[in-house]
Amino acid sequence: MQEIIEKFSETIHRAVEQNQSLCIRGSGSKDFYGGQVSGVALDVKPYRGIVSYEPNELVLTARAGTTLAEIEKLLLENGQMLPFEPPHFGPTATLGGCIAVGLSGPRRAYQGSARDFVLGVRMLDGRGDLLSFGGQVMKNVAGYDVSRLQVGAMGTLGLLLEISLKVLPRPVSEITLRFDMNQAQAIETMNLWAAQPLPLSASCFQDHSLTIRLSGAVSAIKAAKLKLGGETVSEGTEFWKSLREQNADFFASEQPLWRFSLPSTAKPVDVPGQQLIEWGGALRWCRTQADSKTMRDAAISARGQVTLFRRGDKQVGVFHPLPALLLNVHKKLKDTFDPHGVFNIGRMYEF
Repeated sequence: MQEIIEKFSETIHRAVEQNQSLCIRGSGSKDFYGGQVSGVALDVKPYRGIVSYEPNELVLTARAGTTLAEIEKLLLENGQMLPFEPPHFGPTATLGGCIAVGLSGPRRAYQGSARDFVLGVRMLDGRGDLLSFGGQVMKNVAGYDVSRLQVGAMGTLGLLLEISLKVLPRPVSEITLRFDMNQAQAIETMNLWAAQPLPLSASCFQDHSLTIRLSGAVSAIKAAKLKLGGETVSEGTEFWKSLREQNADFFASEQPLWRFSLPSTAKPVDVPGQQLIEWGGALRWCRTQADSKTMRDAAISARGQVTLFRRGDKQVGVFHPLPALLLNVHKKLKDTFDPHGVFNIGRMYEF
């Protein structure tokens, strides 16, 4: 494995010398997400495998090219899971891609995001130097948590090699319930329930139907079901998986798909198209032909942001425009980790 790291480093040095850019790529399952990237492909898949796993300590370290399927299989054998329920978007999705895009699944609002469970990383920066940040324990850290900075950086700050993650036990029991109500009622209800001691682990509203998942001890789920009522959904596991992997009918449209990140209590977003709401109201998907100005104005009015997630014209910019001050922070971080502008240029912003 050391030889592979050395080859990666040599590739970075060569790119710097030849003024080339590199396109970091694992399985390609997230190629659709973010801006268009050109340059020499840097394949991370050869650097794979579980480095260490301590079930009793709830900590796993794996190389970036390791597939999520391999990791989740090992965790399942030990009654554990990745708490942020990451979407795969393909059977060969890798851990490196998962952390680079920073996406989390239905459990995110109630259990935490991908960033919350990253303990440490090893990576190569834009000089080809090997860097290590964080560790393998949860603890208070003085200073900037650089390992978590890599989550959602889209590979623009460096080449991830290894990631250490906190894992959690799988719930003893789960049940999915469904209720009939309109969007405004659903938003109010999801926020009301989130403030109560209920074993919520997922929520979704679409087409006058609110679906929730309860996870935990059998007694806790039984008590919550008695309190909330609702119709039991027999295919609950399949429902949440299709939502996580965007295989549900809502996502099958050829229309552009926009992703709103809003305060969970924000009122219904008044834009054309069909909507689906997750995370207790904080994540709202919209398929629409509306232009970028309409979508961004709506996001700003709701005190949030919106991303062009799939399809559509990427020339308008994929991610929500940043204020000048925050954009300058991004540029300084890029210059620090990748001073020669080698990695994934254009994946997030123009640099």
